[in-house]
Amino acid sequence: MAYDIKSVFYLDASATVTKGTAGGGSAQLDLSAYIDPIARGRQKGTGLAVYKTHYSILNAEDSNEVTTKSTDEGIMAVSLQAGLGIGDIDTGGLTTASPNAFASSNQLLVSAGTFYSPNSATTAAPTGDVNMYVEPSEKVPYIIVRDNVCLVYNVSSEKQMTSTSLLSVRLECAIVTLDQATLNQLLRTQTV
Repeated sequence: MAYDIKSVFYLDASATVTKGTAGGGSAQLDLSAYIDPIARGRQKGTGLAVYKTHYSILNAEDSNEVTTKSTDEGIMAVSLQAGLGIGDIDTGGLTTASPNAFASSNQLLVSAGTFYSPNSATTAAPTGDVNMYVEPSEKVPYIIVRDNVCLVYNVSSEKQMTSTSLLSVRLECAIVTLDQATLNQLLRTQTV
């Protein structure tokens, strides 16, 4: 399924990751203007197809990318989760309710990866960008039918960030119409 370049647009969300603090946090993006899961008469319901996600982690103290500073430390899991609806939560304020929140089997997971800063990298976990392990694709996008998506992160208790960081995600997306059967199936799988 290829997408029409004219219908693609971008959305983004960001969260400030507090230095020296372990635990989870989140930033919620309201999608209610893009999604209508109710079919009315001949009008079909709509969802938001996410084709790609792009993450960045910047040093919020001096606007340099964390990955370019060899003294920065920190390890965190990052994800984008459909319909989670937990709002904006500061670093350390979120206790992951589900043990599989960052697991590939989580049906709400749009994309996920891990980040290892330059001073925290190992041969098993290379430094640099977010190492993605779940991603949507141009051929098989993740279609969100809930009215929000949350950028969720969890900072390692052993390697907190040594600089306050700005975690951001950019979504390549398009509004798509859905038949009733597909819409019902997506609503069932995106139930929290």
